[in-house]
Amino acid sequence: MTRDVRLGLVGFGNVGQGLAQILRDSGAEYVRTLGLNIMIVAVADALKGCAYHPQGLDAGALLEKVTRDGNLKGFPDEKPGWDALAMIVESNADVIVEMSYTDLKTGQPATAHMMEAIKYKKHVVTTNKGPVALHFEQIEEAARRSGVQVGVEGTVMSGTPTLRLAREILGAAQIRRVQGIFNGTTNYILTQMESGMSYADALAEAQKLGYAEADPTGDVEGFDAAGKVVILARLLMHEQIGMEDVDRTGITRLTVDDISAAKAAGERWKLIGTLERVDGKLAASVKPLRLPLSHPLAGVSGASNAVHFTTDYVGEVTLIGPGAGRLPTGYAVLEDIFAIYR
Repeated sequence: MTRDVRLGLVGFGNVGQGLAQILRDSGAEYVRTLGLNIMIVAVADALKGCAYHPQGLDAGALLEKVTRDGNLKGFPDEKPGWDALAMIVESNADVIVEMSYTDLKTGQPATAHMMEAIKYKKHVVTTNKGPVALHFEQIEEAARRSGVQVGVEGTVMSGTPTLRLAREILGAAQIRRVQGIFNGTTNYILTQMESGMSYADALAEAQKLGYAEADPTGDVEGFDAAGKVVILARLLMHEQIGMEDVDRTGITRLTVDDISAAKAAGERWKLIGTLERVDGKLAASVKPLRLPLSHPLAGVSGASNAVHFTTDYVGEVTLIGPGAGRLPTGYAVLEDIFAIYR
């Protein structure tokens, strides 16, 4: 028996387009193997416009239109009078996928989108760090009262199943410490610096390749990684810390000489996010650390992400994978949808 799962997308940037690409290419396989007919029925993007068809929009046609024109203007099922909140309330979507821009200061407008969806008894999946880092408990409690579920796998390490592994598999193993490379941009820059490139040149190359934004502050000063550390603290350690509780230092002061000195000592600089209980209190940090080459995180190069769990009952567990990208993050959305309907 096949079950229809109707998605309403808030945002149709890289992640939304990655999700549409996966559904275009593998949707029939999910029907066959999982019994789930996952379809996009609505899209609401503040810049590209809105579209809606209760029987489903053609994922390939959506991609073709946005790739060609950069927007949904003139699309056969365009809804020019809608915005995200109208789509959430008026569409027949079963799951709202929140992929608007991230704001780690207020969590808005994404939090309002999620709460509205929950109010109307629709499941929510998000790749947006802001609401989860700042308001997860409020969102989770509202979902519990409404009898719906919230999926947040894509907020940390993209499609690499970090949260699900930690919460569902390692949750009872007593996680004592979490260390991770949670930002691919900074990891790429440090990898290039180790080959002799200056910080400025490595940053410029990261920007050219699309790893870093024109304003790279969120990455290089550690804000992005700190947001993920806060999420891990809330979801894994059950501590309601905020961004201000993370001892944060970026990589902008590291020089080629610093990199060379570490290399000569058999060590390597990495921007490491850490959570650890010290004297009964949770210590949270993001800072450059010199790791011995024997450390599991030391060998993670380029734009990859990784997380290293230290537990009481299964020892040390390391997970390495992509921390960003159109298809990996699009797939993270599907991981949560599969879990909701499993």
